Amino acid sequence: MSVYETRRTMMVDNQVRPSDVTKFPIIDAMLTVRREAYVPDDKREAAYLGENLTLAPGRVMLEPRTFAKMLDALDVGPGEMVLDVGSGLGYSAAVLAHMADTVIALEEDESLASEAEAILSREGVMNAVVLTGPLAEGAAKHGPYDVICVQGGVEELPEALADQLKEDGRIACVMMEGSLGTVKVGTRQNGRIAWRFSFNATAPVLPGFEKSRDFAL
Repeated sequence: MSVYETRRTMMVDNQVRPSDVTKFPIIDAMLTVRREAYVPDDKREAAYLGENLTLAPGRVMLEPRTFAKMLDALDVGPGEMVLDVGSGLGYSAAVLAHMADTVIALEEDESLASEAEAILSREGVMNAVVLTGPLAEGAAKHGPYDVICVQGGVEELPEALADQLKEDGRIACVMMEGSLGTVKVGTRQNGRIAWRFSFNATAPVLPGFEKSRDFAL
């Protein structure tokens, strides 16, 4: 067993399972996908640490516990279509691709997106497609989606993105208020998203997901 395989097993045993994430598809995906392949070369040694890993200014790969608990709350199924917003170098898309039918990995940072495309291809992930474009606009032409997973902080969810969720579809994101964050999961019912608290976590707010601030003179 390679050093990274050992670390992957330790990540699941020490960070994922103790967080009450026990669904087989999640455990299987997180044991299978080579997390170290989806980080910058100089960050490989930190790939399995229990903290958010910086990929670019203001952009992170969510810590394993946060991502696993989001997946647990979303309960992604094998026939579903997922929009992965802010997919960075593609790790989240690769894990989701293990569990879903198709994953649209949306990334607006062009260098991250082109590298993600190369890594996913190299790692043999055939059912995830990388699109480059503004995160806040989503990817309406491929929607609506059964699941939307947002890989970063959200102060305000853009309406354009919310509208791409199917009826009875689920969305998860890290809702940020100042330095405090909570992961909330929403379900679209009768055209509206009903939110529920899931757990505490933090992440940098994604571009286009900031609260609009009204300035008064």
